[in-house]
Formats: sequence, structure tokens, C-alpha cells
Amino acid sequence: MGQERIREELGSLHGIPLYKVFIEGWPQVKDFQARPDDLLISTYPKSGTTWLSEIMDMIYQDGDVEKCQRDAIYNRVPFLEVKVPGIPSGVEQLKNTPSPRLVKTHLPVQLLPQSFWEKDCKIIYMARNPKDVVISYYYFYQMAKVHPDPGTLAEFLETFLAGKAAYGSWYDHVRGWWEKRKEKKILYLFYEDMKKDPRQEVKKILQFLGKEVVEGTVERILQNTSFQAMKKNPAANYETMPTALMDHNLSPFLRKGICGDWKNHFTVAQNERFNRHYQEHMAGTDLHFQMEM
Repeated sequence: MGQERIREELGSLHGIPLYKVFIEGWPQVKDFQARPDDLLISTYPKSGTTWLSEIMDMIYQDGDVEKCQRDAIYNRVPFLEVKVPGIPSGVEQLKNTPSPRLVKTHLPVQLLPQSFWEKDCKIIYMARNPKDVVISYYYFYQMAKVHPDPGTLAEFLETFLAGKAAYGSWYDHVRGWWEKRKEKKILYLFYEDMKKDPRQEVKKILQFLGKEVVEGTVERILQNTSFQAMKKNPAANYETMPTALMDHNLSPFLRKGICGDWKNHFTVAQNERFNRHYQEHMAGTDLHFQMEM
């Protein structure tokens, strides 16, 4: 990954701010051929994607912990639109992935490749409250070199609220997928619910998949997808990523995994500004978020 590609400004894909290297691979992503038994995991960045991916792989492997350590999570659940020099693109990886495939994306609903709708694939979307997302994203911008320099937290907050962070407006993203669930096979989950009662959420997923598991499997899944277990697991914590792409010395990929961490970062004024912005942009939707637990 040549130095010249590091900390590059974002480009724009159909009006959505995105890494230029990803945009270069867009034609292949757009034409991606989904298979009817693909399961898509969709999220706005920093909303529990890796957690949900690990839970899904555990379900697909019937709770077999060893099988789930067969490879890094980003190889077990390929990232559809990823394209960085020196490693296979998501599309290339998926071509070689046997069915049933788990596929990860951060694309807003309007950019999802058409074949997912045509093949009527099942989709699980996970949303997280935006105050925690922005804090997590800020640390991610620092450690993942594909991002421009985030500046100070105050500066990054403005970037985020303006919809100028990678993948664009959080509001448009969560609302777009929320509306789409009315007409498609989409299970819409919340990070905060998953934290509060993971057992109930895993059961919801199993029901959505129409999958029965033997006694004890759900327990094993919950044990192995706890934040502590994942943080220690090299197959889940991204430590196997080249340092040129992600520098864990700056911030670990799996950092805290809690609800309400924003309270340790926001000033009173920033919180009030955020609240006003949120009220304005979430007016008229029946989509609600828990900002703390």
C-alpha cells in the first residue's frame, strides 16, 4: 500500500463520500452477482459490524468455536466493496467463497448492488446510536490509514454531522434501510438491544433464518461473541491486518464495545449541538435510538 495512498482525501460515489481506492473498484461491485442463499450483513461503519459478523459465523458453524477460528473475520465474512492494493478485493474473495456466503457491506441502501434484491437475499441490518458511532469512528479514522486525518474530535464531529465522513450521512443510512425493511426481507437490529439482551437478539436472528440449534449452542455463541472474548481472539480483533492499513498502537480495532462512551468525550455544548441536530434530522421518522443504557 504505497505511502501516497495513505491519508488520502475521500472521493465521491453517487454523492456518497468514500475512499478513492473503493471507488476505483465500484464497477465490479455494482455488477456483483448475489446468490439466493447469500446473507448480507449491513451497517453504517462502527455499528457492531464485526460483532454481528462473528455471531453470524458462529450460527453458520453451529457454535463450533474451532471452526470460527479457521481464519480472520474479514476473510470469513468478506467485505463486499473493499478494494485496497495488495489484497484481494471483496468481489474477488466472494467469488471463491462457497455457499452459503456471509457478505458484509456498509453501502447505503440506494447503492446496494441490484442482484441482492433480484435474488431476494436475506439481510440483517444493525444500527447503533450516533453519539457512540461518532466517537468510535473518530478513533477508527486515527488507526485506519485509509482515512483522511480526522483532526480534533470537535472537527470530526462537524465532519460527521455534515454527512462528510466515509459512507456519508448516518441519518440517511439508518433511515434508508429502516424504510426498506417494509418491502424486503430485512431484519433490523439495534446495537443497544444486543448489548442489553444478546440472547433475545440471537434468538431473533435464528427465527429470521428459520434455523433450529441444539441446546447449549446459543450459550456457546454468547460466550464466544462477548466483547472480552472477541478482543482476545486474533481471528476476530483485526490484529492480523497489516500495520500499514491499521495501527493498533494508535487505537485497538475493538476498543470498548460499550453504550454511552460518548459521555466520556462530549462537552456539554457539543452534546447540546448534537441533540439539536439529531432532533432536526430525525423528525418525522418512527425510528428511535437509545443514547445510553
